[in-house]
Amino acid sequence: MRVLNYGSLNMDYVYTVDHMIREGETQSSLKLETFCGGKGLNQSIAMARAGVPVYHAGIVGEDGDMLLKACRDNGVDISHVKKLPVKGGHTVIQVDKEGQNSIILYGGTNQMQSREDVDRVLNDFEAGDYLLLQNEINLLDYIIDKAYAKGMKIVLNPSPCNEKLLRCDLQKISLFLLNEIEGQQMAGDADEDAILEHLAEKFPGAAFVLTLGKAGAVYYDGKEKIFQNIFKVQTVDTTAAGDTFTGYFMASFMRGEGVRKALCIAAKASAIAVSKAGAVPSIPTIEEVEKAVL
Repeated sequence: MRVLNYGSLNMDYVYTVDHMIREGETQSSLKLETFCGGKGLNQSIAMARAGVPVYHAGIVGEDGDMLLKACRDNGVDISHVKKLPVKGGHTVIQVDKEGQNSIILYGGTNQMQSREDVDRVLNDFEAGDYLLLQNEINLLDYIIDKAYAKGMKIVLNPSPCNEKLLRCDLQKISLFLLNEIEGQQMAGDADEDAILEHLAEKFPGAAFVLTLGKAGAVYYDGKEKIFQNIFKVQTVDTTAAGDTFTGYFMASFMRGEGVRKALCIAAKASAIAVSKAGAVPSIPTIEEVEKAVL
């Protein structure tokens, strides 16, 4: 059993600001930092740092050497990452004095997968392997259909939650990992219990992990609900906190450690991530998580 993460790879340009920019406002940033990021890359590195061998598939641009190095340095297999001589995906991120962020995403090479690329990647995987997906690449519908036909177990983080998801057969998803905003968008309700009940009714073959910010997280499979509180820390930057949670939950879940332990270790890892700046630099190692007293 292996795990393939078919996802985005971005350069993150992070501006530290006093407050989120308002319409018509000009504001000087306090600092500019450049990090490796993209939900796909973040989640692959989180899984790798959590101790699970992970294969990453995707496309980088001519500015992507730093991204490839980050993968190699963290033990992520990049034999399925393609490089094109064009501008790669990137983000412009504002981080305010409270550690909250606002993100503008440019897709670049993340939106340039071809069906031939997908076929070539998936040919190396088989029934029972896990496929982790987000919604920052193109051809998501095609990837889901091809992976499902092979018998892969598909896990989806539906972020960003937009019209592209409507083209996907989400009945083929085994596990959804989503935050409260994405849950509201998919269920049309703001109440936590209503979100989970609606999603379970709509996708009866799936299980769900709903993260709720300061209220913690909850797992639901249509029968059993399991809650997990947050571990309180001083927030520096929330970038990649959700991706850290996803990667650590997946690693523990795949090792067969049970949902309760997977939620707990994911919550701990996410807490450590928000106490640091940046995306990839904030993702802890499994040794850090196990030693942390939170």
